[in-house]
Amino acid sequence: MSEAVSGTTSVSSEVVEKIAVAAARAVPGVADLGGDTARFVNTMLDKVGLTEVGDASRGVSAKIADGNVTVSVVLVLEAGRVVAEVTSEVQRKVTEALTGYGLKVLAVNVNVDDIAGV
Repeated sequence: MSEAVSGTTSVSSEVVEKIAVAAARAVPGVADLGGDTARFVNTMLDKVGLTEVGDASRGVSAKIADGNVTVSVVLVLEAGRVVAEVTSEVQRKVTEALTGYGLKVLAVNVNVDDIAGV
């Protein structure tokens, strides 16, 4: 019989953000993540060959308090999509992804910053 090991486990906000980014990007109707400034900076980084810098958590921020997660997602919507449908699906997918890692999600706040191609 093995003895129980004690200790703590913590998950960084960067890990939560990476999980949320992957989930949000997978939602149909999401053209991009991040506000105007974040997208501009990433375009400049891409042009100088630093395509991976800044992409991991672009457009997503997470706060963790007492094991509870609150996520904010800033996205660019594809033209012609219904805002409420896309944002509720982003909330659902991000929550599902994070709870799949055993995290307790209090809220997923979504801000539509732009519409692609308009």
